[in-house]
Amino acid sequence: MSRARTSAEATDVAPPATTTASPFPPIGDYGFLSDGEVTALVAPGGAVEWMSVPRMDSASIFGALLGRHAGSFRLGPSDREVPDARRYLPGTMVLETSWGTSSGWVIVRDVLLIGPWRHDRERSATHRRPPTDYDAEHVLLRTVRCVSGEVQVVLDCEPVADYGRERLSWAYTEDGYYQGRAQTGDGVELTLSSDMRLGFEGGRATARTLLKEGDQRFVALSWGEVAPPRTYDEAYERLVWTAHHWQHWLARGTFPDHPWRSFLQRSALTLKGLMYAPTGAVMAAATTSLPETPGGARNYDYRYTWIRDSTFALWALYTLGFDWEGVDFFSFITEVASDDGLQIMYGIGGERELPERELDWLPGYAGARPVRVGNAAYQQNQHDVWGALLDSVYLHGKVHEHLDERIWPLLDRVTQEAMDHWRDPDRGIWEVRGEPQHFVSSKIMCWVALDRSARIARIWGQDEAARTWAAVAEEIRQDVLAHGVDERGALVAHYGTDQLDASVLLAVLVRFLPKGDPRLRATVLAIADELTVDGLVLRYKPESTDDGFEGEEGTFTICSFWLVSALVEIGELERARFLCEKLLSLAGDLQLYAEELDPRTGQHLGNFPQAFTHLALVNAVMHVIRAETQEAP
Repeated sequence: MSRARTSAEATDVAPPATTTASPFPPIGDYGFLSDGEVTALVAPGGAVEWMSVPRMDSASIFGALLGRHAGSFRLGPSDREVPDARRYLPGTMVLETSWGTSSGWVIVRDVLLIGPWRHDRERSATHRRPPTDYDAEHVLLRTVRCVSGEVQVVLDCEPVADYGRERLSWAYTEDGYYQGRAQTGDGVELTLSSDMRLGFEGGRATARTLLKEGDQRFVALSWGEVAPPRTYDEAYERLVWTAHHWQHWLARGTFPDHPWRSFLQRSALTLKGLMYAPTGAVMAAATTSLPETPGGARNYDYRYTWIRDSTFALWALYTLGFDWEGVDFFSFITEVASDDGLQIMYGIGGERELPERELDWLPGYAGARPVRVGNAAYQQNQHDVWGALLDSVYLHGKVHEHLDERIWPLLDRVTQEAMDHWRDPDRGIWEVRGEPQHFVSSKIMCWVALDRSARIARIWGQDEAARTWAAVAEEIRQDVLAHGVDERGALVAHYGTDQLDASVLLAVLVRFLPKGDPRLRATVLAIADELTVDGLVLRYKPESTDDGFEGEEGTFTICSFWLVSALVEIGELERARFLCEKLLSLAGDLQLYAEELDPRTGQHLGNFPQAFTHLALVNAVMHVIRAETQEAP
């Protein structure tokens, strides 16, 4: 994370004396595909550089994102790498890339296919949520069309399994040159089908053909039971079905008539794409080990679900009208939380153990090492988890005006855990690997746990429990106000320090203090003025925080969006609107966000696309829009 600087210092930073072009595209320039079971990232040059099968968190088969030798799949013109335009077909997850060459124009469309529900004769072995009308088809489809002139098009598909360690071997499946098959060491069978003539050299499949105006071709990579398309007409029909599916799904939502509507819609689609359909889990990001600072070591695997995301995820989904997805995620959260010992995070299938290891054969994105899979943070004690879970229960009950009383044993157990441990230090929301501290945001979330439980207990007529829990909530609040506020009246990072931490902005969003309390205003303005670089928010100052790591990092985009929401809450609407406009302007051309932003260059840093960032975007944008509506005459 970049050290905190004044605006003057930030603008005085000189660029490097020499620069060299990186073979890695900027993180924010990748396109994101999903079918609810698998995700993929597509580079601007037309190569799929990240994809894992058969699950979002499986080992990659295309891993060029973390090492150029680790597998990729390109389709595009032979003599162009830089496209002229990229977009999603409106309201969909179908990515369209256009190239103009000296001789003509071609358009490539990429999509992970979705089709009708197919588990009618036997039940799905993976789905734990109620069945729907649609399902992933386990097919990556790529089509190319020449719209004018003529263009030489190339296909180059070289999957390398097990994160770039296992080279495969293609073999034809039939007479002719139009289909081949390869199998990974863990038994995943890949089939490559096309109406272009395919050539195989070991694990590399290639094709090249001259397309003239009106010509169309397709290639499909499949790995499941559903047969891939074998003709362009069939491929196009299935692409259209998928596009219409996404548009129909988005039409279920409720979006304000506002210039920022497209950001809300793309965030909704991205969150849906990060939701693992069989369980309802929301994956934090589609990638592992994209660095938080260029060339740095703060590289982690985010292909898991964090309990702390639950409140923001439910708020965003319910606010935008996607109740079914909210119910699925809530069901997943309560399912994993029913086991003894609530963890801070889980695998997208509900796995409890997520052992971390380093892949030393991968050089990392632009040389950022180590590359990690798994996440050791699952073993940490973080006291915000109880408040996040119980706030989710409370929010779910408010939206649906009903809570199943079978949740009571879970609520009682989690509330007791918060009561037993709120006085203990922890590692905080940022999962620091230094010494545990009495983090203020953790105390605040313990307050949330007791406050929300007391409210739910009153609804259920559990008056004695409600009184007990409300009293403990007030005890926590008074403890924070006695030990977690500095001389200015601002909430600080942890007891015994005057350092700031952006996580205390949650005090505003969870209503820790009454609206208008001067300590809330002092906290928000202190963070806005002192914990920012060019207006973008650092989560803390690394040089004064024992987080267990060295080096800098970018500004945390979720914290910047939290600041937008908090500024609205304290009545600073103009300042909030200005910051929100700035943040939206820093999105890539596909309106996707990573975890962090470099305030000097605007480059996206960290794993991508990041669910937490898009959740905070929804919260911030809706805060501003609702405030504008109330302000309008």
